[in-house]
Amino acid sequence: MRRNMIETVMGGVVLLVAVAFVVFAFRSTSIGDNAGDGYQVLVSFDDASGLTVGTDVRMAGVKIGTVVDQRLNTDTYFAEVLISVNNAIRLPSDTSARIIPDGLLGGNYVALEPGGAEDFIADGGQIQYAQGSINVVDLLGRFIFSAADVAAEGASDGDTPQ
Repeated sequence: MRRNMIETVMGGVVLLVAVAFVVFAFRSTSIGDNAGDGYQVLVSFDDASGLTVGTDVRMAGVKIGTVVDQRLNTDTYFAEVLISVNNAIRLPSDTSARIIPDGLLGGNYVALEPGGAEDFIADGGQIQYAQGSINVVDLLGRFIFSAADVAAEGASDGDTPQ
């Protein structure tokens, strides 16, 4: 009888932990958020790698919106990313946007940096200044190959007779 009671209590604990995990998952993702709330702004990036619908839009490290849609502009071949920004946040017209990695293994997010203009971007407006994502693997490869080239030049300089 005692063993059945222990098994029942342990089962209840497991269920409570599972419920707590589900609540945490909903709070830490945009599933529970109203991603469509706020006004929408268009940003054109030369490379929007790592962005998907629901990706965070942050200012000073604080989430202020989400990515709503993305598509390729067939005239410019730039990625057009539609973001939704919280209505309480007014973006100056010279605000800039960058795609930044969220740690070494994390995904990317859109970082907005406000400018000093006195006029603001309206609903349906566009951010003019944007920097696309940086390919870290490509940068690392360039660094490794440039270091190898420097080492090879140094070795060949040492072989010349004087």
